[in-house]
Amino acid sequence: MRQEHEISRIALVVAVIGCCVAVAQETLGNFVFGTDFSKYHTYKWVAVEGGAHPSQIVDAGIRQSVDSQLASKGLTKTDDDKADLYVGYQIAVDENKQWKGYTIGGGPRWAGMPGATSSIIGVGALVLDVYDPTAKQLIWTGTATKTLDPTSNQEQNIQNLDKMMEKLLKNYPPK
Repeated sequence: MRQEHEISRIALVVAVIGCCVAVAQETLGNFVFGTDFSKYHTYKWVAVEGGAHPSQIVDAGIRQSVDSQLASKGLTKTDDDKADLYVGYQIAVDENKQWKGYTIGGGPRWAGMPGATSSIIGVGALVLDVYDPTAKQLIWTGTATKTLDPTSNQEQNIQNLDKMMEKLLKNYPPK
């Protein structure tokens, strides 16, 4: 049953990706209304059971970017199991076909022969979850989607990741 829940969650993320293809970057966040976020001061990274994760290098970049944003919000990372919060994430990548129209032949555009080419673009989604381990409850979740550019350089990828995490965590903690 738990595995079916995880598969459903990944399917939901993939569905969100499909809806956001035209958007270069989109973030959504949600939280449990009435939660007193001022009482949380420390957090610990946890693995999301059954969640998809990237290579170790990408994982380190994601964690570093999230760590930076949470530190700017006054939270301290710890390895202690008694942390105020547990933070985990998972990712999904979807491939979508992109069509580009063109005209063959000279003269006005309407006089030429129409044609089209297709290419595959990748769209990635990252779901970041924040749990209250004492209450055993998910208290905040955010999803960021972005069109992936595999040809960009590593420095640009890091900058894009940092911008995405800044945007994702802009309204964390909720007011």
